[in-house]
Amino acid sequence: MELYKKSAAELSALIKNKSCSVEEATKSVMDRITQVENKVDAYITICEQDALTKAREVDEKIAKGEELHPLAGIPIGIKDNISTKGILTSSASKMLSNYIPPYNATVIDKINSAHMIITGKTNLDEFAMGSTTETSYYKPTKNPHNLAKTPGGSSGGSAAAVSAGQAVLSLGSDTGGSIRTPAAFCGVVGLKPTYGAVSRFGLIALASSLDQIGPIGRTVTDVAMLYSLICGHDNMDATTKNIKHGDYAKNLSSDIRNISIGIPTEYFNLDLNDEVRDSITKAIKKYEELGCNIKEISLSSNEYALPTYQIISAAEASSNLGRYDGVKFGYRSSDYANLNEMYVNTRSEAFGDEVKSRILLGTFALSAQGYNDYYYKAKLMQQQISSEFTEAFNECDAILTPTTLTSAFDLGTDAIGDADSCTVAANLAGLPAINLPCGLDSDSMPIGMQIIGKKFDEQTILNIAFAYENACGIVNMPEIV
Repeated sequence: MELYKKSAAELSALIKNKSCSVEEATKSVMDRITQVENKVDAYITICEQDALTKAREVDEKIAKGEELHPLAGIPIGIKDNISTKGILTSSASKMLSNYIPPYNATVIDKINSAHMIITGKTNLDEFAMGSTTETSYYKPTKNPHNLAKTPGGSSGGSAAAVSAGQAVLSLGSDTGGSIRTPAAFCGVVGLKPTYGAVSRFGLIALASSLDQIGPIGRTVTDVAMLYSLICGHDNMDATTKNIKHGDYAKNLSSDIRNISIGIPTEYFNLDLNDEVRDSITKAIKKYEELGCNIKEISLSSNEYALPTYQIISAAEASSNLGRYDGVKFGYRSSDYANLNEMYVNTRSEAFGDEVKSRILLGTFALSAQGYNDYYYKAKLMQQQISSEFTEAFNECDAILTPTTLTSAFDLGTDAIGDADSCTVAANLAGLPAINLPCGLDSDSMPIGMQIIGKKFDEQTILNIAFAYENACGIVNMPEIV
């Protein structure tokens, strides 16, 4: 039985019914990693022995009749910018290539408390800066549907691992589309939660006001199960909201009759690939058949969302990355004559070009010269974008857009600046958004659509995605040759 092909919900049922053991499920995934990792390159660190040891421990708990979480024994990959005690957490950077954290991120404590099985740490763009996973210090990750194409980024390793069967679930982080874009390119489901719904304690920061940890899985049910586990208030993260979260998986419903879905004109005026446009149009028609009310709406400031995001995220990144100076932890240059040279040489040697360029942009945006001209105006535009979403939600329950302008493009493609054109606005407004596969292009590459919801209304967008998935199915796991 190829257990690595099972969804988390299916595997959970098999384990509960004792149709398979946790060790068997874990070994199936580990064997799959052995089979295809040298082609996909989804992982930076693989934790095979620890995973199998933990699997046997969970099997012992099951044998004793202990009541365990539904996700107990489910193999999960962790993006390598999420702190894991005793396991390399490099953020795919030379700067942290020797960093072993002494503590877990809050989401990792929750995963451990549920007795999930960590398979390893997945690849990403360096410090989550990028849309292709090609800026990683270690290697580029490949799209399992076509190894010549990008899996998207920055959570490309997390999405590719799930798509290829190298993990049943994974965690990513999303600052401007870094869960949703790779989920779209790899044909899986990815959820960016509401800002403040999931603790960021232990997440290596890119832009603290935009970052959010979220789940990636093959099905909506899987994503809802993992989100239900990781969400909630955390005293270690003052930005988390102390609100009640239900069981999002148990509350899934495919009855979405009379749900109102807004279609923003501005997103469809972008330079969409024809096949993406056709797939989204067909999905909208399917929602009409499912009983939804489709309304055309306007989000006129969306054309400014990408430059607004670029300024704000770069400004916060330049501040957050100031801590990497070779003094306290991480890489330190061996070539210096004084303290200032140590700072300069350490950062010059250990940061990649993409990280350096964003630090320079962000430092300028926060300078006396650039603050009023750029950063302050970007913050005003962020407020405008957020206000437009609030007004739009007076007319509809959720908003449907493309996730990306194209399907996955070739590795090495230069024109990637607009890869997050459809996704950054949700981060700027702090809204939940989910990617759902909605078709394949003529080269059999997945196409994704995005559903954006009101703050802390993940249940609605999960239900909307669940109804479509039930009606149209999921993307098959690719054959990797």
